[in-house]
Amino acid sequence: MADQEQAEIRLIVARLRQEHEDYDAAIDAMIQTGCDALRIQRMKKKKLVIKDKLTKLEDQIIPDIIA
Repeated sequence: MADQEQAEIRLIVARLRQEHEDYDAAIDAMIQTGCDALRIQRMKKKKLVIKDKLTKLEDQIIPDIIA
């Protein structure tokens, strides 16, 4: 994988990590304020989708080494 391509993926990963943290903070705030459980569940699903994207991108950066 080219260095430029890896740098782009790392940038996307950083953005997704920040978004994941933002969702985490928003979910905590929603729980504290007693928000609707359905809205909280939807936010958690969106957060999980972001985590899945993160995992896929990180797997592209880190090569599989079979020991």
